[in-house]
Amino acid sequence: MLKKDLILKNPLMSIGNIGEDILPESGFGAVLAHAGVGKTSLLVQLALYNQLNGKNVLHISLNDPVAKVSLWYDEVFRNISDQYGIKQMNRLWESILPHRFIMTFKASGFNVPQFEERLNDLSEQDIFMPHMVIVDGLSFDKPVRTILSELKTLADNKKMAMWFTVQTHRHESPVSGELPIQLKDVSDLFDIIIQLQPVEKEVHLEVLKSSGKLKSDLNLILDPSTMLVKNK
Repeated sequence: MLKKDLILKNPLMSIGNIGEDILPESGFGAVLAHAGVGKTSLLVQLALYNQLNGKNVLHISLNDPVAKVSLWYDEVFRNISDQYGIKQMNRLWESILPHRFIMTFKASGFNVPQFEERLNDLSEQDIFMPHMVIVDGLSFDKPVRTILSELKTLADNKKMAMWFTVQTHRHESPVSGELPIQLKDVSDLFDIIIQLQPVEKEVHLEVLKSSGKLKSDLNLILDPSTMLVKNK
């Protein structure tokens, strides 16, 4: 009951119904923003939402070690627990922890054959098989269609949805509602694209592309003090 109550209270419920995948099976999603605006925080919250729904989440970091990624989850979950006054935090945390696996690669050495090999090792030993994959740190400042196409094939074969962080740059100043240069040549591969748009002291979630399950106006922001999603 505690899990269900927490899911129902979560503002991310406005993105997808309880137990429903926000992305379609094998779909691609992107969260884009300048550095430090909250891309990883938002995806960690999406990951926790999926874990609460009993879905397995594989978090791939191309920049940070496992310990730092794990700390992201600890801090976000603690903030959620404090926000909703969860008294059995440790018990709930232990119940959802088996639904997460963290994998790290060097950004310069990340390639799909190596990732697939490590993924197969996990599944063949019945250790972990993800429903959702987060790829945090892939550079979109260089051509990425080839690697994204390879990942798309893998996602189709494994029936797993994939989310990517996309770092944009302040000097590029894209027009609100328009795709940044990093995604213009590969936007056809994505089902959902969400931009984190700073507006004065708030960070708004702006939908640039939707698969149909996502509202065009999420009416959500990131709380600047906790970086948690909340209603406007």
